[in-house]
Amino acid sequence: MAERLVGRPAPEFNMETAKGDGQGFGAASLSDYREKWLVFFFYPLDFTFVCPTEITALSEAAEEFKALNTEILGVSVDSIHSHKAWINTPRELNGLGKINFPLASDITKNVARDYGVLIEEDGIALRGLFIIDPEGELKYQVVNHNNVGRSVEETLRVLQALQSGGLCPINWKPGDKNLNA
Repeated sequence: MAERLVGRPAPEFNMETAKGDGQGFGAASLSDYREKWLVFFFYPLDFTFVCPTEITALSEAAEEFKALNTEILGVSVDSIHSHKAWINTPRELNGLGKINFPLASDITKNVARDYGVLIEEDGIALRGLFIIDPEGELKYQVVNHNNVGRSVEETLRVLQALQSGGLCPINWKPGDKNLNA
């Protein structure tokens, strides 16, 4: 049985990254995101078919997330060099083009394992998305089959619900009232 992550401190991570502009490399650790919200998502592999649709959609919404004091970090088991090549490949050639957040390399697969999304027999991650609050607590997780992409709109809605600080009923949207306890 998988260990529960939501409501607990998010597992620590330290990974190398390819910068979203395709011009270099960096590093990312959980502590880099203290005092901000983090949308932390795993995808299976670079140069695949569903992944670029998700990554580019999140990139296009990056300013909406930033307005909510939220950073985005994508991660797969590919190397930083593969990430950089994918970012520098035009979209019409199955590349990403420049994106508005870094892609991290979990080449050891330890981070995917810690977050419970590693498919051990295949050596790749499921589509796991996690929202981590400014204190490092994991507040939300959703894991999809690798054939199904996630929803940027739902991620934004859940983030705003978490930030509202109240009880949010089904289909809550920003501007809706919270429930009274």
